[in-house]
Amino acid sequence: MAWGVPPRPPSSRVQALYELCKRTFPFPTDAAASSSPPPAHAIRSISSLMDTITPADVGLRDDNLEDDRGHGFFESNFLNGSARVARWAQPITYLHIYECDAFSIGIFCLPTSAVIPLHDHPGMTVLSKILYGSMHVKSYDWVEPTVLASSQPARLAKLHTDDVQTAPCPTSILYPRSGGNLHCFTSVSSCAVLDILAPPYSEDAGRICTYFHDYPFSSLSAAGHTKVVGSPENYAWIEAINTPVNIYMRPGMYTGPTVQEHQS
Repeated sequence: MAWGVPPRPPSSRVQALYELCKRTFPFPTDAAASSSPPPAHAIRSISSLMDTITPADVGLRDDNLEDDRGHGFFESNFLNGSARVARWAQPITYLHIYECDAFSIGIFCLPTSAVIPLHDHPGMTVLSKILYGSMHVKSYDWVEPTVLASSQPARLAKLHTDDVQTAPCPTSILYPRSGGNLHCFTSVSSCAVLDILAPPYSEDAGRICTYFHDYPFSSLSAAGHTKVVGSPENYAWIEAINTPVNIYMRPGMYTGPTVQEHQS
């Protein structure tokens, strides 16, 4: 680039999002680095940009959202045929936009009544923007210091969010230890969520996704008869699910603007 020549503006909001993430999220060199999120103002800059992104910006139609019987924006000749798959059998579709060791960008597309079970994001900062539709979000943060139930291997967590969110709505942000690091999604209508994970899941780096079951606070006892601040209804016991969790998910074809890695 010649001196004194201003950089070219990003060719798309997707490109702008990639460039902002690249400047914000450092390459994770170890587990300690990955657990320390960037400054809040840097995360807010990404959140503000995500707030402006529409379905059209990522290659999705912005019309006829409810005329597809739960298929959202993703159709095929098979699904358009006379023998439609039952709604409960609809897959969640994931559209991959970009991934490196520092962050990933992608879109989850959920048909009506689909569920992504309660899971965690160890050492990760996550930004989620609902592009269209409605979903119920339930999230928790671990209570610190750790409080364990006495009757079974469950740990106490505090409710962070239990609400239906409908597009357009602000981008949500969760941090490694706050903001609802454990969450689950249930689609109220066909919907799509733009997700940034920083850094992404990595088995080699110890960032493994664990699924959980939540129990009401009153259903289990704890050693020392745990006292909580505020209403007991705002707390739950969270137990890891050790058996495989089957989620009907498939990769889809992303048709929006591609990321140009050579730009800065």
